[in-house]
Amino acid sequence: MSDNESDERSEDGSEGESCPQTEDYDGSGDDELTFRHSEESAETVLGARTETDEQAELLIGVREEAADIDLAASEYYLNRELSELAFQRRVLHEALDPERPLLERVKFLAIVTTNLDEFFRKRIGGLKQQIAAGVSEKTPDGRTPIDQWTAALEESRRILERQSRCYREEIRPALNDAGIEIVETTSLTASERIELRAYFERSILPTLTPLTFDPAHSFPFISNQSLSLAVLTREQPDADCTFSRVKIPRNQVRFVRLEGESRYVPLEEIVRSNLDLLFPDVEIVDSALFRVTRNAEVRRNEEVAEDLIEMVEEVLEERRFATAVRLEIERDAPEQILDIVTRELDLDDRELLELDGPLDYRDVTELVDLDRSDLKLPDWTPQAHPRFDNCSDETSVFDVIRDRDVLVHHPYHAFEGTVQRFLEAAADDPDVLAIKAVIYRTASDSQIIESLLEAARNGKQVAVMVELKARFDEKNNLEWAKKLEEEGIHVAYGTIGYKTHAKTSLVVRREDDGVRLYSHIGTGNYHSETAKRYEDLGLLTADRDIGQDLVKLFNYFTGHSMHSEYRTLLIAPGNMRDRFTGLLRDATQHAFEGADVRLVAKMNRLEDPALVRALYRASIAGVDIDLIVRDVCRLRPGLEDVSETIDVYSIVGRFLEHSRLFYFQVGDDERYYIGSADWMTRNLDSRVETVAPIEEPRLQNRLQSILETLLSDTQNRWEMQSDGTYERCRPSDSENITDAHETFMRRARDAVR
Repeated sequence: MSDNESDERSEDGSEGESCPQTEDYDGSGDDELTFRHSEESAETVLGARTETDEQAELLIGVREEAADIDLAASEYYLNRELSELAFQRRVLHEALDPERPLLERVKFLAIVTTNLDEFFRKRIGGLKQQIAAGVSEKTPDGRTPIDQWTAALEESRRILERQSRCYREEIRPALNDAGIEIVETTSLTASERIELRAYFERSILPTLTPLTFDPAHSFPFISNQSLSLAVLTREQPDADCTFSRVKIPRNQVRFVRLEGESRYVPLEEIVRSNLDLLFPDVEIVDSALFRVTRNAEVRRNEEVAEDLIEMVEEVLEERRFATAVRLEIERDAPEQILDIVTRELDLDDRELLELDGPLDYRDVTELVDLDRSDLKLPDWTPQAHPRFDNCSDETSVFDVIRDRDVLVHHPYHAFEGTVQRFLEAAADDPDVLAIKAVIYRTASDSQIIESLLEAARNGKQVAVMVELKARFDEKNNLEWAKKLEEEGIHVAYGTIGYKTHAKTSLVVRREDDGVRLYSHIGTGNYHSETAKRYEDLGLLTADRDIGQDLVKLFNYFTGHSMHSEYRTLLIAPGNMRDRFTGLLRDATQHAFEGADVRLVAKMNRLEDPALVRALYRASIAGVDIDLIVRDVCRLRPGLEDVSETIDVYSIVGRFLEHSRLFYFQVGDDERYYIGSADWMTRNLDSRVETVAPIEEPRLQNRLQSILETLLSDTQNRWEMQSDGTYERCRPSDSENITDAHETFMRRARDAVR
């Protein structure tokens, strides 16, 4: 992708935003709604001219009243949990799509499992806690916690059953046809069974620990998301059966390859077929595979915690023993096993999911890693950024950034050659005085952290904000924080009352004309591995105002007072909500005054009811709105008199769309912003977030090109219907095929040739 002055367009020259041909898709959503409308026409309102925001808001109110619209009414909002599950259906569709390479489809089976595991741990777990606490408050869409819990469990069941059927009826036969056979032990020859039994005795049996439940032994602890085998045994033919649990080890290969063959036997089947070696001198009556998911929502009061680090360590320990929220078990499991497990884990029948095997698709990535390029998409190597790639030996990273701002687009631009290079250069540069950074998530072998450690060893002032409450990364972040402190680095461990989600760093450098500030504002984490799979944007700039705003922000991290006013940045919880609300209000007013107004907003999630109402008001005023929302979206597009000018799209494909990008156009005035915040209540009010304006015309052109390409995508784009379901966009016969991810890869390659 070229970083030049020209305005880039999609490869086919198309800037169309329609969804010309759709494919029906049964996503989750609420029942079809009916709306009340007054016979009184309010068309004259749209042609009115106003002078103030108050007048504009009054006119919107007239239109709402004329159409008998209450924008706070529950029928105008989709449920958050069901909206997220609709996204999981779109992810599952990638596994169902026969046009995708086979091992790419297998990969998406694993992604669905990982995503739903997190959904159960976070969302279902949180709902279960609310139910236990007697919470009955309704969400904007009118559901109580028990309503949401029941609906989400039922929809999750349908998704998991479809995933299982996809593997059984489509993926596994296709793998067999491709020479990758997944077989049961019953189909093996006698010599192969002998070979596997020897392998079991040698490599697997020593790692297994059978745990029996009887009057002498309490029910064993079942670790979160572990695959287990429940075994019923008895010593005499007429004796009662005894329950035992055998954990299938995750540190072993899940798909064991038969010697000299392209055939694989699942590890759990090898264990099951050799249980007599684990339970000698008793009868193996029956067995069943099962898997337990536990709640991740372990609530602690951080305000009274004497030591935040100690509190996080305790939370990690408690999470291991948290409430069970789901039991996945093989279909037709013995009633005795079902009764024991559900009773001892205190599970409701609705939390029981009986599925055809295999359970737990996370490990199918072992098959994805096979050397079968014919069954995969071509490898993608992130490219050098042309601005940095063309540096001479005499030109430093700081010279490039000082000359002109740099916009990076991952995974099309290499993280190592851009953001990581920026911090590595800062660590080694003798003129750099200080480095400050926010670490929300980072790789376990992070070169970013190593650069910060090296900077401290080189005598620079280094301050790092490490968010210990980054869910599921607490342990990794805690280890890095301790290592940073050991090198004398100033480490802040989050802020009371807020989770720090900003993705930013600041370099203070001494130069001939004084001290200069170099900043990075990103939409993604400082994580070299996810930067290869997640789509993100980042700005590298020497803009003084941005730098001074970051100085204020970092002083808040290590001090205790949050600024509410900033020169140019949008900061949550400071000025961000007011600034976004103001931009929407201004767009609404100008639309009423007859101006050409357009809004395009790209984010991961749109949940905040106040901003949804502001978008509805903008639509009532006639603002042309395109929303590219990856997963959760409460807003209903296409509702008569409410959201007729709003289109909602979701891009699901090779890379995870992760960037947040906002475009406001009023007449000839265009404004662009990128940053870390979604339009969710938690991001705007309960997290520390940064969003930066992009003001250079050449970078604005780049962002405009990105948006146009996404809105013309015919391969990865889904369009939301007003009932919350999605239809996949397909090209018409006369329209060129556009794959946004392929287009961006091609541009990145062409830019460095």
